[in-house]
Amino acid sequence: MKKLERSLSLPAVIAIGLGGMLGTGIFVLPGLAATKIGASLWLAYLVAAICILPAAYSKSELATAMPSSGGAYVFIERAFGPLFGTISGLGLWIALVLKCAFALVGIGAYVLVVLDMDSEAITKSVGLGFLFLVFLLNIVGAKKAGNFQSYAVLVALLVLAALFVLGIQSMDQATPFFAKLKEETVELAGHKDFIFAVAFVYLSYSGVTKVAAIAEEIKNPDKNLPLGMILSLFIITTIYVLISFVLTANVSLSELAGNYNPIHTLALDLNVSSFEISGIHVVGAFIALIAVLTLLSTVNAGVLASSRFPFAMSRDGLLPKFWSQVHKKFLTPINTIAITCVAIALVVLFLDVFEIAKLASAFKVMMFISVNLAVIVLRETSAQWYQPKYKSPLYPWVQIFGIITGFVLLFYLGFTPFLAIGAIFLLGAVIYALSNKENTRTGVLKKYGHRPALYLFYTKKQQQEIETKRIEEEDKNLDGSLNTEAGVVVPLLGNEQSAEMLVEIGAAINKKETIQAVNITEVPNQTFLDAFMKDDPKILSLERRISGLSKSKNISVDFEAVVTHELSDTIDQLGSLTNCDWLVMGWNGRAHNGILVSNPIGWLLTNIKSDFALFKDNGVRYINKVLLALRPGRKDKNFLAVAERICAFYGAELTLLHVVSEHTPDHETQAIRKKSLGLVSKIKTNSEVQILKSNNSIETISNQSAGYDLLILGTPQKDNWISVLFGTGKDKFTENSACSVLRLTMKD
Repeated sequence: MKKLERSLSLPAVIAIGLGGMLGTGIFVLPGLAATKIGASLWLAYLVAAICILPAAYSKSELATAMPSSGGAYVFIERAFGPLFGTISGLGLWIALVLKCAFALVGIGAYVLVVLDMDSEAITKSVGLGFLFLVFLLNIVGAKKAGNFQSYAVLVALLVLAALFVLGIQSMDQATPFFAKLKEETVELAGHKDFIFAVAFVYLSYSGVTKVAAIAEEIKNPDKNLPLGMILSLFIITTIYVLISFVLTANVSLSELAGNYNPIHTLALDLNVSSFEISGIHVVGAFIALIAVLTLLSTVNAGVLASSRFPFAMSRDGLLPKFWSQVHKKFLTPINTIAITCVAIALVVLFLDVFEIAKLASAFKVMMFISVNLAVIVLRETSAQWYQPKYKSPLYPWVQIFGIITGFVLLFYLGFTPFLAIGAIFLLGAVIYALSNKENTRTGVLKKYGHRPALYLFYTKKQQQEIETKRIEEEDKNLDGSLNTEAGVVVPLLGNEQSAEMLVEIGAAINKKETIQAVNITEVPNQTFLDAFMKDDPKILSLERRISGLSKSKNISVDFEAVVTHELSDTIDQLGSLTNCDWLVMGWNGRAHNGILVSNPIGWLLTNIKSDFALFKDNGVRYINKVLLALRPGRKDKNFLAVAERICAFYGAELTLLHVVSEHTPDHETQAIRKKSLGLVSKIKTNSEVQILKSNNSIETISNQSAGYDLLILGTPQKDNWISVLFGTGKDKFTENSACSVLRLTMKD
C-alpha cells in the first residue's frame, strides 16, 4: 500500500490550524453570537479557548504517539476499540463536512454583499463553485494546499490587525457589557446566554486539533505537531478576543443581528474610505475578498482533514477498500476527497446549514471529551506501544478539566444536540456491525479495563469473548520454547534502566538453577504480528548482553523474544507455562490498580498466580547493604527468606527495619524487637534489627535508605479516591527512596 508523503513543515501546520479556525470563527459567527451577549463576546471567545486547551494538549500527545492519518478517529479507536473508533470517525467527518458547508455559505454571503445582491440560490451556487476549486487543490497534494493556506492566512492576519488598530481608536463605549438584542430592544444577558455563547463559538477553535488528522504528512511530527497546535491556538485566541472586542464596540447590536458578514460591516462603519468604483465600496470589497479567501482556506483545511477520517477507517477495514485508494501521481486519497466534497455539496444544497452546524459543534465537544478520556486510558494502562514524544502538562487535571467543561457546554446547548449525538452513535454502530465480520481488533480499555469501566462500553457477552480470546492466544503469543524448569521469569519490556541488573536481581531471588528472560514487544491490535517477526538489532544486542551476564555471574539464563497484542496476558502466560516461582519485572514506581482502568502491572498484581517482584532501578550497581522494611508481622518469614537469598547472592549485609508509631508503648516495641531478633537469628546472613519510632514512616524509611543499596518492601496500601478510580497513585516509599527498590507481592 502506498504511503502518504511527509511534506508539511511547521509554518504550513500553523497555517492549516489557523485556516481551520480563522474563517467562520471571525468572519461569520461573531455577528450571530453577539446578539446573545453583546460586548462580552470577547470574553466568550477567551473562555472557549481555555475550555479547548485540554483537547489541544491531549491531541498533541496522542498524535506524537500515533502520527498517522485519521486524527481523533485513530486515537479513540486505539483507546476504546473499533466500535467507538467507527462512531468517532463518522461523527468527526460529518462535523467537518457541516462546518465546510457553513463556510461556503459565508463565502456566498460576502460575495453577494459586494454585488449588493440577496439570493439564496446564487449564494449556494457561488459556494459550490469555490468547493470545486478546493477539490482540485486537495487532489494535487497536501503541500500545495498547505502553501495556499499560508498565503491566505497571512493576508487575513494583516487585514484584521489593521481593522483592530482603526477600531480601537473609534470605540463606542455605550453598549452594555452583558447586552443582547431581543425584539429590537437591548437587555442584559444572563449566565445561560453567556455559556451558550461559549459553546456556540467553541467550534471556532476546532481547527486547532484538525492538523492531527494529517500527522502522517507532517515533517518531524514529534516536534512540529504539538508546537503547531499550541502556537496556532495562542495566535487565534488573540485575534478572536481583539477583533470581537472592537467589533461590538463599534457596531450596534441591531446591525449584528443575523449578520453573516460582520467584518465587512465593521469596515464600513469605521468609514475607512468612501472611495467607490461603479457604486462598489473599494475597501469593503477588499475586506470581502479577504474574507472569501480566508473562508476558502477553512473549507480547504476541512476537506484536507475530513477526507482522512474515512481514509484511515478504510485502512482499518471499517469501510470498503476503495476509500483508502491513493492517487498514483499525487499520492493523495482521491476517493475520500471526492466523496467528502460531494457530501459538502449536498449539505449546501439541501440542509439548513446553521442549525446542523450547531449540532455538529456539540458532537465536536463530545469528541474532545473522548480525546481527553483517551489520554487517561492510554496513560493509566501504560500500553507498551504508547510512547508519545510529547506529554500533556499537569496530567490528569488538564484532561479532567476538559471533560467537565465539555459536558457543561453540551448541557447548555440544549436537548437537540444529544439527540443528534445519539443518531450518529446509532449510525456508527450499524456501520461497525456490517463491517465487523473479520474485525478482531480491540481497544486498550477492553484489554486492561476493569468491570465497572468495561460495562460502560461492552456487553456481558463481549466480556466473555475477552476471556475466550485470552485462552486462544496463549499458543500464538508463545512458541513453547520456554524453559519449564525456570524458577524465575524476567519479562523485559524495553524500558528498563538496565536489563542486566533486572536479570541479576531475578537470579538472586531464584531458588532453582535456571531463570527465563523474555523480551516482549507489545503492538496495537491494528498491527500484524508478522511485521515484527524479523530479527531486531536491539533484541540481538540484548541477547548478547544477557549471554555475557550469564557467563560472568555463572548463572543459567535462557533468553526468548516474543511479539504480542496482549502484554498482560502474555506475562500471565509466562508464569503458567513455566511453572515458575517468581515473576520479576522492572518498575517505574506506579503503585495502584484502578477500578476503571489499570496499568499492566496493576492487572498482573490482581491476576498473576506466582509471586511477583517489581524492581525500581535507581542506578545502584553494587549491592552490599540491604534494608528490609516491613510492617510488623507481615509475612516476616517469607520476606526474610527472599532477603537472605539476595544477600547470599551479593555477599551483602541485611537490616530488618520496623517503623512504629511514636505512641507505641515500650513493651510492644520490645516484643517486636524480640520476635524480629528470633527470626534473623535463623538465617545465615550477617544481619541486625532496627526499630524506629516515627509518625512519618515515608520520611523515616527514605532517610534510612540513604545508607543502603537496596530497599525491600511489601505491597503498599491504596491511596485516595482518584488513585482507586484511575490507578494514578505512586508508591511514596519508592518515590522517596535514595537507593534501588524491590517490591514483593507474595500470594501465600
